[in-house]
Amino acid sequence: MEWYNKSKKDVLSELGTDEDFGLNDQEALQRIEKYGKNELEAQAKKSFWSKLVAQFADFLIIILIIAAGISAAVGEKEDAFVILAIVVINAVLGIYQEGKAEKSVEALQKMSAPNAKVIRNGNQMVLPAADIVPGDVVVLEAGDIIPADVRLIESSNLKIEEASLTGESVPVEKDAKASIAGPAGIGDRHNMGFSSTIVTYGRGKGIVVGTGHRTEIGNIATKIQSYDEEQTPLQIKLNQLGKVLGTLTIIICVVVFGVGILQGREVLEMLLTSISLAVAAIPEGLPAIVTIVLSIGMNRMAGRNAIVKKLLAVETLGATSVICSDKTGTLTQNEMTVVKAYVDDKILEIEGGGYEPVGAVKLEGRQITVDALPNLINLASIGALANDAHLDNSSGMYKVIGDPTEGAIVTFAGKLGKTTEQLNKSYPRVNELPFDSARKMMSTFHTDYIEGKVVSFTKGAPDIVISRCSKIALNGEIVDFTKELKDRVLDVNRTFARSALRVLSAAYKVWDQVPEHLSFDLVENDMIFVGLVGMIDPARPEVKDAIKECKDAGIEAVMITGDYKETAYAIAKDLGMVESEDQAMMGAELDAFSDEELREVVKKTKVYARVSPDHKVRIVTALKENGHITSMTGDGVNDALALKKADIGVAMGITGTDVAKNTAEVILTDDNFATIVNAVEEGRIIFSNIKKFVFFLLSCNIGEILLVFVSILLGWEVPLVPIQLLWLNLVTDSFPAMALGVENAEPGIMNHPPRDTKEPILDRGMLGGIVFQAIAISAASLLSYYWAMKAYPGAENLVHERSIVFATLITAELLRAFSSRSQEFTLFKIGVFTNMRMVQAVFASFALTVAVLYVPILSDIFNVVPLSMLDWEIVMMFAFIPLVAGEVYKKLFKNK
Repeated sequence: MEWYNKSKKDVLSELGTDEDFGLNDQEALQRIEKYGKNELEAQAKKSFWSKLVAQFADFLIIILIIAAGISAAVGEKEDAFVILAIVVINAVLGIYQEGKAEKSVEALQKMSAPNAKVIRNGNQMVLPAADIVPGDVVVLEAGDIIPADVRLIESSNLKIEEASLTGESVPVEKDAKASIAGPAGIGDRHNMGFSSTIVTYGRGKGIVVGTGHRTEIGNIATKIQSYDEEQTPLQIKLNQLGKVLGTLTIIICVVVFGVGILQGREVLEMLLTSISLAVAAIPEGLPAIVTIVLSIGMNRMAGRNAIVKKLLAVETLGATSVICSDKTGTLTQNEMTVVKAYVDDKILEIEGGGYEPVGAVKLEGRQITVDALPNLINLASIGALANDAHLDNSSGMYKVIGDPTEGAIVTFAGKLGKTTEQLNKSYPRVNELPFDSARKMMSTFHTDYIEGKVVSFTKGAPDIVISRCSKIALNGEIVDFTKELKDRVLDVNRTFARSALRVLSAAYKVWDQVPEHLSFDLVENDMIFVGLVGMIDPARPEVKDAIKECKDAGIEAVMITGDYKETAYAIAKDLGMVESEDQAMMGAELDAFSDEELREVVKKTKVYARVSPDHKVRIVTALKENGHITSMTGDGVNDALALKKADIGVAMGITGTDVAKNTAEVILTDDNFATIVNAVEEGRIIFSNIKKFVFFLLSCNIGEILLVFVSILLGWEVPLVPIQLLWLNLVTDSFPAMALGVENAEPGIMNHPPRDTKEPILDRGMLGGIVFQAIAISAASLLSYYWAMKAYPGAENLVHERSIVFATLITAELLRAFSSRSQEFTLFKIGVFTNMRMVQAVFASFALTVAVLYVPILSDIFNVVPLSMLDWEIVMMFAFIPLVAGEVYKKLFKNK
């Protein structure tokens, strides 16, 4: 039996406390020892050294470290130094980009109330929230942050803002006397208050039933910590690629070593040759280039209002196939707005969003003036005067101080030129009957509205207000509120309600003076009905187009919210997310499904309402088990678990809680759902570019392997030494590869479905292109080597021969980088100068190679000599072979 199922008497008895006296100091101390402080425990963070070690836990990196060790052991210290330098640079880049520790629990701690009003020893006192214990009696007033989970024992017009925990768009009315039988979701526990939620109206008193990690928010924190980090699709693919390349490298090295020994070559010579092959085979720059390109992608996304905290999340966005979004504050504006009004038997549309008092009033699509209908100003004035909220623009952005529903009516009045300050000054409030949830109305008395009279203004639930009115203000007259007229108004009310609008009605009564003895029955009877206002937390205007773009890109949009089903469905229908009501489901219905059944349910359901944090996690898990790459978008504490569980957690930067922002991998700085689509596009571009430079690097490296392997089979000297191969890989794997990483999007990138994440980076088409290009590169280099041996025969010219091969191979790979900019479109179609970074990268790399050949100290280190003009003519002639071959291959096999 849960606390909300128990009576007040049972709760007091079970917790051994008294509602008037509270706990004594001794009992409180004992309970702190038993239950601990009312704080959330932070999870232990990874140390710097554990992060550093993780950077080296890669198969290819391990092979390179072994190669460096062997090089150092046989005296090739320069080679060892260069190999290790590349490995260390890669590790530093990785740590730098992903060095942010998770701060979810710290953010949860910040949300906790710093102090609380508590009754101890029969006295009310203010204590640090951390010292609250189960059994404490907590006093709650408007503006208070609730310090712990409490079972309410007293309530007077109490409303609590629980949007960050439940997703509900308006404060929840609480009733300490509510009797709840059986299980109830968080949003339906009307006799409970929850830690870190905010009292917006009224007052109350509660018994603390849960502190620290035993609260609902603590439960979320615990579950966040318990989820293991999952590898992203790119991590999985790169790890698979690394293992394949590493295994092939070892096999090739063993084969070449064996062939050399069988040919009678020296063991040391073949050992160094095997190291050369290992260096040639492994794209040691790949991890660093991936890191840098992802980092560039992060910066580009930041320019489009999406901050990516986790490096590999950049690419994962591009694979997203389902976006699960919270409603309140994500798809909607999280600002209640009056959108409809009914007055003088006319239905009006009210334009403008949020709390800024700007917007036109329209009748049948045409804008009207405020005096077009006799009672329009009366309707707005009554709503704004029988009201305790006001607007604040001190920060340059309008926000409501008080209840959001009342704030919406104040904004409506502002659009008609009536401010609360002006109204209250002109028509002072002299008495009132506060709102309570039993009668669902509030009334205030004002002077000077009608000369020489006092007027009571009442606003409240339409059915109740209508039943208590005997007259109606209609087109400048006061007439009997007949059954026919009442039925007409009730029909309008039902029409508004079916559109998921929250509807309030306004009425008034004229007095000679304020009654001496106020009573509800006296004041709120025989009133004059004025009209209705319908409000909603409206959809963000840009979201509709964003969801259409998602559909065009093959991405499903799913709404998961704590709000009511009718409201959620109406918003989803308006946005084009659903077509029929059978695509919407209540959270309570999910409890009846097994995990296997839920996997079928999520295939057709697009709206989930009144869900708990656990429901959100189950939905996300089911979608992932169905093979989807799932993005979860949210802003509240209630979204944190699902944000953590999803492949990509996306938090709102403006309205999002610190918990959501620190749990998520991506933060939208403009709170714009449409930014998700931009981020997905960037993710797709980045993955496409990663494939391009993987294609480029592997074709180059395999070409180098073939060059060395074929040379040995032909009985030639090894054409390149390890340090030359390292330099070659460094200049071709760095600048040109990075330039490929910032290539512009190819046409139609957002007009095809998300890629299948099970497909490897190297698909069949890429493998064919890599083999073709590798053969072209090795053929060009072997031809240059053959020419050099004929032109400069003898062992004494080996360094010169290698210099020609060195220059040919580097130049060929640099020229081929232009062709690698697209695997489908020819260079003539995309243009040589449409990626100026590639032009700059090729020029810089070539200039560095020329420096190695002609600067004496560098040529000594790299065992090369300067080349003559004739040498360069031969180099250039052979270097163009791979570029031409690549373009011909695209024309023949890609049909472009």
